[in-house]
Amino acid sequence: MSEPRAAVAGEEPAAQPAAGVAPPLEARSLERVFVGGDGTELHVLQGVELRVDPGEVVAVVGASGAGKSTLLHLLGALDRPTRGEVRVGGRSLAGLSAEALAAVRNRYLGFVFQFHHLLREFSALENVMMPMLIAGMERAEARRLAEERLAAVGLAGRLDHRPGQLSGGEQQRVAVARALANDPLVLLADEPSGNLDEHTSERLHDLLFELRDRRGLAMVLVTHNRELAARADRILRLEDGVLHPLEDADDG
Repeated sequence: MSEPRAAVAGEEPAAQPAAGVAPPLEARSLERVFVGGDGTELHVLQGVELRVDPGEVVAVVGASGAGKSTLLHLLGALDRPTRGEVRVGGRSLAGLSAEALAAVRNRYLGFVFQFHHLLREFSALENVMMPMLIAGMERAEARRLAEERLAAVGLAGRLDHRPGQLSGGEQQRVAVARALANDPLVLLADEPSGNLDEHTSERLHDLLFELRDRRGLAMVLVTHNRELAARADRILRLEDGVLHPLEDADDG
């Protein structure tokens, strides 16, 4: 992993990964409760425990509405748990300010969603550069690394194309390159191939696992795709707010 970058001036430092054998990602006794307008409580997650080791791919499956996206949002510091904690590289995110959590997301976590969420007015290269520039990297270095990331996903010849000039699969590959921009500890993916045809989905799945093999990247994949889940090192079903291990994808 790249050396941690300095915190933005005036902000408290983000949680720094601890040296040694700390896993890239952990959830401890994680709970998320939503309260309705009438005061009714909805317990979406109840005491979730999860450890993801370096280079490990964990697939999370479950029925629609089971809370899989909620879990991913908590793991990715996009939301705060009601109780429990998330740890990135051995350091707890509990109690960090919104600015510090944003820095953690930028530096140590990569995100790929079903819809790529690319900035349509910017080129593929500029989209991938954006997280690096936000982190304070010099523009020339950001450009160099963005070119490397796009080459790694097979888009070296499409650097100057805007999203509207790219196919759906190409746009999703740009999103993967962007997720890898700052050399994250963990890649979090929410239905990464859910908006793609079968052939393009297979190519994206191959790409994700090639990146895992080359970079030792830990991944958490929320998916309904049985083929993708079957390739993971572990499959967990989220049911009644709790993660349960599955032995094979046919059960998921």
